[in-house]
Amino acid sequence: MRALIVEDNRDICANIAAYLEKLGHVLDFAHDGVTAMNLALTHPFDVIVLDLMMPRMDGLTFCERLRNEAGIETPVLMLTARDTLDDRLKGFDAGADDYLVKPFALQELHARIRALYKRSHRNTDKLLAVADLTLNRSTLQVHRAGRRVELNPAGIKLLRRLMEESPSVVSREDLETLLWADERPDGDALRSHMYKLRQAIDRPFDQPLIHTVHRIGYRIAEDAE
Repeated sequence: MRALIVEDNRDICANIAAYLEKLGHVLDFAHDGVTAMNLALTHPFDVIVLDLMMPRMDGLTFCERLRNEAGIETPVLMLTARDTLDDRLKGFDAGADDYLVKPFALQELHARIRALYKRSHRNTDKLLAVADLTLNRSTLQVHRAGRRVELNPAGIKLLRRLMEESPSVVSREDLETLLWADERPDGDALRSHMYKLRQAIDRPFDQPLIHTVHRIGYRIAEDAE
């Protein structure tokens, strides 16, 4: 698993790191809520372990923004010394998936994040991902760097095919058949649709993901090679 540990107590971070990294997991750490949000928006994590009381942005605010503003569904285990029922309910209302009260056993922490990982990955076949771009094949929602991207039906069809075949090239003929079957329009209508797709997917961001392969077709990938 790749986990983001959001905890301002560096001793707790060191203990978590010593235990989980020894088991082969890859960890990133943030000691305040703003840094944690920046990491969550720019890196794919399998699970987030989130302290409730943090500087710059508390855990409840972080979780609410992660879910409601960024549209990120990464499982969140809230880790806190607050142990009342009201505290736990607030955590779940904010979007947490599980709740572990301090002090805790590292073995239980590991067991809980493994359970969250397994539960979330039951539906990974629904989610297509290339770099920081995702498309949910069930809901047809598209996000890039945590931001919702609005596409028309043709754009979603094209993007889905390109992401399913990534990093391979998809020929112009295949994409035209996808949109129009045997009744292809006159002119280069595909180029117009690809232009609109690029405007939505690439233009607002620093790194282009959609690449033209001259006289062959298009591909979507993190690299342009």
